[in-house]
Amino acid sequence: MINPKVAVPALVSLALLGCSREGELTTAGIITTRTACPAVAVPAATNDITLFNPATSRDATAIDVVAHITNVRSTCDESGEYIVSNASFEVHGQRRDPRGEREVVLPYFGVVVQGGTNVVSKRLGRVALRFADGQYRASTSGTAGAQVLRSAATLPDDIRRQITRERKPGDADAALDPMADPAVRAAVTRATFEFLVGFQLTQEQLAYNATR
Repeated sequence: MINPKVAVPALVSLALLGCSREGELTTAGIITTRTACPAVAVPAATNDITLFNPATSRDATAIDVVAHITNVRSTCDESGEYIVSNASFEVHGQRRDPRGEREVVLPYFGVVVQGGTNVVSKRLGRVALRFADGQYRASTSGTAGAQVLRSAATLPDDIRRQITRERKPGDADAALDPMADPAVRAAVTRATFEFLVGFQLTQEQLAYNATR
């Protein structure tokens, strides 16, 4: 079982658990809370999308529609065998030509990443921006969901004990950060998950976002 109060020392590992309150900065360091819920975020360069007309042009005068993801919120349920995370977000768009009604469908993804690099799962979705005649702007919302096996997000007992063990001034290892141990660091990395949402971009769209 995951202990939601597992403390991962930050900067300094003199974690006097009996003398500190959660989140309190003391002479012994900072007590931080580790949760099994994946952190939810939008990867860099994927929260914006630009459509061109003609599609092969990259001139500013050819920009047809721009949209961006904002106001990302998440909920998480840790009670079952699987940790269930759900994200909601808003999409705001603007078009160059306001004439006529128009629907623009945009693809997006929801990805679970383990340890910062390993993609565990990926799901695709679509949102539709519906522009009214004469309107430059339109908005909509989207959702994405993910599941993480609870056991995969659980620190082994020996690693948890090593991290949370009380260290007293004068102990030989009192000033040693347990996260400096490669085995501890690797275990924490394996048990760390992220839930990422963003626009499903082509290579050309990614390159445009990265260089504009």
